[in-house]
Amino acid sequence: MLDSNADDLAAMADLLGPFAIRVAATLRLADHMAAGVTTGAGLAKQVGAHPATLKKLLRYLVSRGVFRWSQERGYEVTDLGAPLLEDAPGSVRRRLSMDGLLGLAELGLVGLLHTVRTGEAGYKAAFGRDFWHDVSDVPDDANVLAEEVAKELSGDGHLIVHSYDWSRVRRVMDVGGGNGTVLIELARAHPHLHGALLDLPGMAKAAAQRIEQCGLGDRCETVEGSFLDPIPPGFDVYLLSAILCDWPDDDAIKILRRCGEAAGAAGRVLVADMNLIYDDDDADAARMNLLLTGTVPVPVRTLKQLKRLGAAAGLELSWEGPTTRRRTLLEFRAH
Repeated sequence: MLDSNADDLAAMADLLGPFAIRVAATLRLADHMAAGVTTGAGLAKQVGAHPATLKKLLRYLVSRGVFRWSQERGYEVTDLGAPLLEDAPGSVRRRLSMDGLLGLAELGLVGLLHTVRTGEAGYKAAFGRDFWHDVSDVPDDANVLAEEVAKELSGDGHLIVHSYDWSRVRRVMDVGGGNGTVLIELARAHPHLHGALLDLPGMAKAAAQRIEQCGLGDRCETVEGSFLDPIPPGFDVYLLSAILCDWPDDDAIKILRRCGEAAGAAGRVLVADMNLIYDDDDADAARMNLLLTGTVPVPVRTLKQLKRLGAAAGLELSWEGPTTRRRTLLEFRAH
C-alpha cells in the first residue's frame, strides 16, 4: 500500500506531462497535423522548432495517448488530444498556451515555494517582473484573454449588470476592464448606456476587437492606459470589477483614489470585488485561490476591509449592494 501511494504521489508531482502538453498547445501541433503536416520534419519546419528535440516531444505525447503515429499516416491527433485543436468543441488550446494570459499565470507557479515562504507573488520571484507587466506585452495573436473567459460573466459578475441601478447612469468607464466582457454585457442589457474601457495596450486592443464584433462600436470605446496613472474624467460611474483583489492595500488605495479623482463630486466609484473565501470542501475555489496567490498578491478582503480601503482613498460609502460568496458590490463617492 505504501509503495502504491508513493507511486501515485510521484505521478501527481510529475511536471513533464503538463509542460509537454502546454508546449504542444503553444506550437499548435494538433492544428498543423489536422492541416496535413504529419511528419516530424514537416512539423519542426512549420513551427520553427529543433527537429530532433521536437521528435522527442512527439514520441512522448504519443506514449501518453495525445497523438498517434503510424508509418503510413505519420502523426495524427487522438480523441484525447482533440481539445488541442483550435476549433474543437471545448478547445483548451488557448487556455494552455504559454503565450496566452492563463498560460502565463500558471507558469508563475514555478515560484510557488517563494510564495509559501514569504506570502509574495512567486511570478515576480521566478521571472524578475510582475505578472501585469507581462500581460501588457502579450502579443495580439496570442489570445490575450482565453475564450472561455469571454463567453460569460464569471464570479457572479451578473450582479454588476442587474443589481445596480443603471437607469440613472449615462456614461460608465470599466477601469481595468480586460477583454470587455462586463462592459459588453452592460451595454447589451442597458441600451441607453455609453461606455469606455481602460486597460493596458494588449488588453485594450483585445477589448476593442470584441466590442466591434458585438456591434457596439457606436456606444463603447477603449482607452489604453494604467489605472495607477490619472484616469480620464467625465464619466458618471467608474467600475472596478475584480480589480482590487489583485493588488496589495497601498496600490488598491491608489487605484481607488485615481477613480475618485476622475469621478469628482458628481460621479461614483462602483467596486465589484471578488471574494475568494471558500469552504473546506470547495476544491475548485481552493485551486484558484492558490493559483492567484502564486501569480499576483491577492488579499482575501472582508466587506469591512473593502470599506476601509475606500475611506483611506478619501471616498465615502454611498450604497451597499448584495454580497455573494464570490462578489461584493459597493458604491463610493468623493467627499
